[in-house]
Amino acid sequence: MRGFNSVGTILQKNSGSALLHCRASQFRLLSFNSLSTNSRPRPARIFRRKFALATATVTIGIGFLVGLSEDLKHGYAAAQRSGRVLLTLAMCINDYRSTLNSKSEHKDEWEPFLKGCHQRCAERTLRALEKNGSIFIKLGQHLSSMNYLLPSEWTTTFVPLQDHCPVSSYESIEDMFISDTGSSIADHFDDFEKEPIGAASLAQVHRARMKNTGQTVAVKVQHPTLAEWVPLDLALTRLTFSTLKRFFPEYDLEWLSNEMEYSLPQELNFVLEGENATRTQDHFRKLHDIPLVIPDVKWASNRILVMEYISGHRTDNLDFIDSNGIDRDEVSATLARIFNEMIFGDCALHCDPHGGNIAIRKRTLRQTPNFEIVLYDHGLYRKIPKQLQRDYAKLWLAVIGADEVGMRKYAFKVAGITDEQFPLFASAITGREYNVVTSSVVSTRSIQEKEKISGAMGDGMLLQLVQLLGRMPRIILLILKTNDLTRSLDENLQTRAGPARNFMILARYCSRTVFREQLEVIDQSGSMLRPKALIQFLQAWASYISVEFKLSIYEFYVSFRRLACLAPMKHV
Repeated sequence: MRGFNSVGTILQKNSGSALLHCRASQFRLLSFNSLSTNSRPRPARIFRRKFALATATVTIGIGFLVGLSEDLKHGYAAAQRSGRVLLTLAMCINDYRSTLNSKSEHKDEWEPFLKGCHQRCAERTLRALEKNGSIFIKLGQHLSSMNYLLPSEWTTTFVPLQDHCPVSSYESIEDMFISDTGSSIADHFDDFEKEPIGAASLAQVHRARMKNTGQTVAVKVQHPTLAEWVPLDLALTRLTFSTLKRFFPEYDLEWLSNEMEYSLPQELNFVLEGENATRTQDHFRKLHDIPLVIPDVKWASNRILVMEYISGHRTDNLDFIDSNGIDRDEVSATLARIFNEMIFGDCALHCDPHGGNIAIRKRTLRQTPNFEIVLYDHGLYRKIPKQLQRDYAKLWLAVIGADEVGMRKYAFKVAGITDEQFPLFASAITGREYNVVTSSVVSTRSIQEKEKISGAMGDGMLLQLVQLLGRMPRIILLILKTNDLTRSLDENLQTRAGPARNFMILARYCSRTVFREQLEVIDQSGSMLRPKALIQFLQAWASYISVEFKLSIYEFYVSFRRLACLAPMKHV
């Protein structure tokens, strides 16, 4: 405990000074007595000794109280954080149970009655998340984006958390620099902007100028108080979802807390983030047809990351894109290539893709395309196993080809999806109605289709989806999240080609993945010169070239329609 450590330190210091004082007094007393054996200590000396003893006693007492008060403050703050969560949890459970038990009494107005319960509980939870801060802000941000899973009252209420992020003081950042590096901010930078240029739930970013080189850099610093509360906050999150499961077993969201417990330690390790960024940068540098920029890492410690400063604009900033002559369709296609490369290529998948982590900037040189995509925040990556890549590729080739038998086969291999669960799974991975998935998933989503899917969520599909997601492997959920991102970015860009081109890009990556698997199987079977192996190779090559040729023709046709300013195709 910090209090006892402080007391021990103070006792050591003061006992040493008291001992020196006593020895000095004894020396003075002996010297005086040797001169005059009949003399007695003067009252002033007695007063000084009593005063020194009293001072030492008071100092030790104050040290004990200060140390104890720090522990008391920490304990009180921990009790407050826990109390907010537990009280909010109890009130929400009671509210939902009362509401659900009175359903028979509100048959005529059940929907608005239930919506009122959603809204009350969402607002209570929002207040608790805002007051506790720390990882609760991140949890709220994650929940606000789960409109496919949570009632709209919850997701819309949590939207303010996207911009409501804590800002740590410059003084606390300075103290953290000294604690972590042994030197001050001024020892590393000639200039350091005290106000952050961006703040998130776990960290904030400052612009600075490095010593010696004078290069402008972005300094990402973790909120100093974060480490103090992470263990408690993770335990509270785990308790919350396990309690909800106990009272409402059909709504099992424990996978959310499990994922946070797995991912958060990685996100809080900035050395790991620097390694992820460098590894991804090295991979995409070899792919000259993908204009992706990842800032160079200068140096990193556990809580501090210094990177090259690269600014950009959000990819949904259509005014910037149009005013700089940037083709929206090319932006959408580039984003599709980036994330398909991460899923099917020989690199890891960026697991936190959202609009705030992706930017676009115009190229200064006359290059094609005339823009670059900038990717930030590399704290969390996950490598997709090779066999999963291959099965997932075959699943999407079956989806694009409207091959329902193949879809069901590889849905089971990828995520253990049964025939009964398949229609819901097919809609989840494509964002389309099931009858569209089995006919032409490449067609453009209509407003009516979106409304129909939202209505189905309210008619009982939501409960099935919660149960389905709870059983699926976490890596599949991360891939689905990436699919949702690329689909959302494409719709926000309002491209002329619609979703067709991105599906063609996906199909090309899938066909290459399957072709590489076939080559590996042939190679393992023996020499390519054997007649059987040669025939297998020619069959695999012919199948691959056939798909590539069809995709090239179709992509040319889509590009022609786009250049001719024709409307996006509704069906393929």
